[in-house]
Amino acid sequence: MNRVTRNTVNAVCALLASCALVSQSLAATPNMAPRNSWLADSSNAMAHNDPAQQDAVAQQGPEGPSRTLRADEIQYNHVGPAHFGAVTSGVYPDGRRVFWGNGIDRIVKVDFDTYEVLDEYFFPGAEIYDQERAEESIAGFNNSNDGIFAIYRALGEMSKLKDLANLYTLLDKNHTYFVGSKTGLITAYGDADPNDSRSAIVKKREFQLPAEVTGPVMGINITYDGWLIIATEHGYIAAVKRDFSEYRLVRLNHSEGAEDKATGPAGKGWVRNAFAIDEDGGIYIASQDHMHKVVWNGDQLSVNEEDGAWSARYLNSWGQGTGATPSLMGFGDEDQFVVITDGEYQMNVVLFWRDGIPADWEQLPGAPDRRIAGQAPVTMDDPELTEIQSEQSVVVAGYGALVVNNIPRNLPWYLPTQAGSLLISMLGSNPEYQPYGVQKFEWNPQTRVLESAWVNSEISSPSCVPLVSVGSNRVYLIGARDNQWTLEAMDWSTGNSDFHYVIGDQRYNVLFAGTALDEDGRIHYGTPWGRVRLNPSKY
Repeated sequence: MNRVTRNTVNAVCALLASCALVSQSLAATPNMAPRNSWLADSSNAMAHNDPAQQDAVAQQGPEGPSRTLRADEIQYNHVGPAHFGAVTSGVYPDGRRVFWGNGIDRIVKVDFDTYEVLDEYFFPGAEIYDQERAEESIAGFNNSNDGIFAIYRALGEMSKLKDLANLYTLLDKNHTYFVGSKTGLITAYGDADPNDSRSAIVKKREFQLPAEVTGPVMGINITYDGWLIIATEHGYIAAVKRDFSEYRLVRLNHSEGAEDKATGPAGKGWVRNAFAIDEDGGIYIASQDHMHKVVWNGDQLSVNEEDGAWSARYLNSWGQGTGATPSLMGFGDEDQFVVITDGEYQMNVVLFWRDGIPADWEQLPGAPDRRIAGQAPVTMDDPELTEIQSEQSVVVAGYGALVVNNIPRNLPWYLPTQAGSLLISMLGSNPEYQPYGVQKFEWNPQTRVLESAWVNSEISSPSCVPLVSVGSNRVYLIGARDNQWTLEAMDWSTGNSDFHYVIGDQRYNVLFAGTALDEDGRIHYGTPWGRVRLNPSKY
């Protein structure tokens, strides 16, 4: 064979090998949740990104190598406390996008390109938290985030969250920003000029849930035919037209006496979290002992089995239910589940068959309901682990489900167990307290078994909700090293650390916020007093 022919054959072989790798990669790419056309045209239009509540997006995220970010690579805005999430708009007629977000005292609009605050709408009657107070607090924690005085300061800072009344939000395709309150009031905000992304924020309309509906609003989602779905702590589910002209109402099964079922020192309610929605009108809500599917048929809500609804028990030894927002797993021709962690002292990751249970399916040993398809204990590969619970949603992409450890490494003798959340929040980067451990589980569709895929016991995720970038095959989270806050990037398939960015001091504490990725692949998240976006230079 002459050299030219040999080179040609080698090139063809290399091309075929490359194509095979691409083909394998594409085959391994998980199905994403169908886009809901009633939401803002972005990958992050509501809490947990979209109705499926997976915390997974298609676009690529940042790349390594590991390094410390420069000050000019970090964009920070003071927007007041408790801006846990910010949603990304679609493109306005003027060609721009904005971020919408809110916390205890205000709603803000932030320019997508420059990250400047465009407008602030302060809630009437709310205490206003100015930047001077924020800087004083940040300086205090930078001076010391260890010991009894730091714990006392943290308690004071966290106490203001009791006034948080507008946690759950959603941005629709018309740039209308819906906010739910503790009192059952749903408020729609928008732009003074709908064609101008930089115009002032205005209140557009309000809807008060009827008097018989009790309990704070625990979540807002939207069906694939454009109705808002509202859930309250006491198990009421409302479907509301976006113009507030009509509503429908139902109450979850097993909700009798839910008003009196708050448990534990923190008073955890009967419904503690938001919920997921699929494209066929299935609404998935977890209560204190049960996982529920409510069915929306376009006109009515139903909790009846003959309409496809169901309720299934999960284990709940500690009596306070799940801390997780249900996440959907599986789309198209994949096996389809809804995923939570349960209420065992050492929690399990639990998969429920979303629709019909396979005819040959046998109830799992130790599972309280035949609908449970997988029930795997969270071990973090620690044989001495006997208790672990989390307030984080299970992060899902493809058949993978990821959880993090939020139990502080050490708890001072003078603090009660429930004070652990104080240590992982305001003091979460301190090596004395910060928790370690990330674990991924995977459903095997051939054997129909939920298995532990990997554990990384060297990564710390003190309090944030991680995010999967399917485009980068990475999970991103806000972690900590050497008492500095970091961005951690891990390989979704193996759990290995790909790289990390050192962000900085206590100004950049994640404080239970979600890790978000904007349309240009930049990480942003909430802090105790503001929001931050990482804008690393490309090398």
